[in-house]
Amino acid sequence: MPRLSDTMEDGVVASWLKQVGDTVTRGEVLAEIETDKALMELEAYDDGILERIIAAPGTRVPIGEPIAILGDGSGTAAAPTLSSTVQQAETASAQPHTEQPQEPAPQSAADAVRRKSSPLARKIAQELGVDITTVTGTGPGGRITRLDVENAHATRTPDTAQTTAAPEHTEPATPATGDYDEIPLTGIQRVSATRLTESKQQAPHIYLTSAIDVTELLAFRTRINETLADTGAGKVSVNDLLVKAVATTLRANSAVNVSFAGDTLRRHHGIHLGVAVATPAGLLVPVIRDADRKTVSAIAAETRDKAERARDRKLRAEEMTGGTFTLSNLGMYGIEHFTAVINPPEAAILAIGAATDELRLDGDEVVRRKVLRVTMSADHRAIDGAVAAQFLAQLRELVEHPLRIVT
Repeated sequence: MPRLSDTMEDGVVASWLKQVGDTVTRGEVLAEIETDKALMELEAYDDGILERIIAAPGTRVPIGEPIAILGDGSGTAAAPTLSSTVQQAETASAQPHTEQPQEPAPQSAADAVRRKSSPLARKIAQELGVDITTVTGTGPGGRITRLDVENAHATRTPDTAQTTAAPEHTEPATPATGDYDEIPLTGIQRVSATRLTESKQQAPHIYLTSAIDVTELLAFRTRINETLADTGAGKVSVNDLLVKAVATTLRANSAVNVSFAGDTLRRHHGIHLGVAVATPAGLLVPVIRDADRKTVSAIAAETRDKAERARDRKLRAEEMTGGTFTLSNLGMYGIEHFTAVINPPEAAILAIGAATDELRLDGDEVVRRKVLRVTMSADHRAIDGAVAAQFLAQLRELVEHPLRIVT
């Protein structure tokens, strides 16, 4: 099991795309591996014959443990074995594959489904009560992956949900005394839980909230999109403008573009902004590198592309690492104010709420304005309260005069 991301400690073998006895060439995809961040392809390092598959689909394997043997076909290659812990997981994950499908199907149709879906996807489909024959695959060659099943489960309506009962010979899925379902965490959720818990425990968070008048920003966005419409380019969102504004402010106030590293403070040269994206498998944070050097339209296009690929689990690991500051926007859900947990090893994150109508005094006149609240969570070990307050003041001044964002 290779290390496929900087925070990866183990991986789940989602599916094997090659079978025992198949000829393999260097660079050819052998398997799909679910890491803590994405569903990634495992390429062969050498030419050879796949002599043995050690880790069955669904098995969680620590980095460095063997998952298969690639040899010359003679069967004389060394035969390493999995650790006892992984062997137990392998045995458990292999058991569901011997169960009969819930509904009988013609053998030719059943075989077609098995060829076009990973064992892990079939296992998850059975657990969630999803009819896998109705799921559209997004994997190589239209193969149905675990994410496809989870997406189908998340989007189905009560009318389409299956209500099949468990076979009489099996144990109930939940304890008799508990009125709940136990849903295993995805790799992303498991790693996020660990890292965010460590963040709250190790980094002393301080929180600062600023109310920003975005009336002019919204009008400016309208003018930008009217101009872009003539070119056929995609629209710019409020979040895209805020990404650019934050990047510009970080360039002016580099004391916030830092991370705490024990006895030292790392002040980063590049401004690489993470943009939190909710996916069916958990929260992912694609990174817009050198955001201060990019135009708003370029940021919009890159953010849109990476958000779509994040939801499809098609982002590469390097596209989700190296961030120096993160933005989390829940304004589209009507949330006006919230605090976010810092994404380590960064030292700050900005939580963005919804713009709402508020009455304000303009001289002696009461006027209606659009006001948006942002809350900055900062690691007090790396960023003092006064520094964070200055950053928010600079950001507010920039956003309230939006022409300065693009000049």
